[in-house]
Amino acid sequence: MAQLKGETRARYVATMFGRISRRYDRLNTVMTGGRHYAWRRKAAKMAVGTLSGDALDVATGTGDFALDLIRRPQVTGVVGLDFTWEMLPLAVEKTKKRGHAARINYLAGDAHNLPFVDDRFICLTVGFGVRNFIDVPKALLEMTRVIRPGGRVVILEIVRKEGIFGKLFSIYFRKVTPWMGALFAGEREAYTYLPESVQGFMSARELADLMRNAGLQNVRIKKLAMGTVAILAGEKAAVGRGQ
Repeated sequence: MAQLKGETRARYVATMFGRISRRYDRLNTVMTGGRHYAWRRKAAKMAVGTLSGDALDVATGTGDFALDLIRRPQVTGVVGLDFTWEMLPLAVEKTKKRGHAARINYLAGDAHNLPFVDDRFICLTVGFGVRNFIDVPKALLEMTRVIRPGGRVVILEIVRKEGIFGKLFSIYFRKVTPWMGALFAGEREAYTYLPESVQGFMSARELADLMRNAGLQNVRIKKLAMGTVAILAGEKAAVGRGQ
C-alpha cells in the first residue's frame, strides 16, 4: 500500500481517508494518548509568532489545526484545504460548533498545486499530511510560494527515527497500530498503511533539508514523543534579504 506511487497512491490515500473520516478524530486521540492536541497548539504558536494576517492549513482533515490557528489573536482568517473532500463537512460542522465559522473557510484542493496567488498567507501549517504527498519537494515549493516574505511553513509529522529505538518503535508501530485500527475504527487496512507510510518516510533531518531546498531559511526542528514526532518550522526570506 505505502509503496504505491504517483496518482495511484494519491487516489488510494484519498479513498482511504474518506472511508475513515468519521472515526479519524477518535483514533488519533487513542493512538497519541490525546497528545496530538498539545502538539498542534505548539505548532500553531510557532507558525504565527508575532505575524498578523491570514493563515493556511494544508491537509486540514477535520479542522483541528485550522481551529488552533484561528485562536491565535493575530490571525484574521484561516483557509483549510484537504484533498479528501469527505473530511471537509466534518471540519465545517466542528468549526460551527466552536463558533468560528465566519473566519474559517474550507475547500478541496491539492497541496502540489495550491489555488492561491503568491505571497498570500502569513503562515502555512500541515499536520500529519506530508507523508501522504506524492511529491514532497514540489509540495514544499508550493507552500513556500503562497506565504509572504518573512512568513513561516510549519510541519507537524510522524518521522522515521534513526537508531535502535527507531527500530523498536517501528516494530511496535507495525504490530499495534493495525490492531487499534480494527478495534476502535473497524478499519485494519487504513491503519496498516499508517506504519508502512512512516517506515517509508524520511527522518526529521531529511525533511528539514527538503524545506531548505524549497527556499525556507532558519529551519528549526522540535522533537516530540521520544523523537518519533517532530515539528519543523522554516521562514521565507524577507524582501531585501538574500536567499
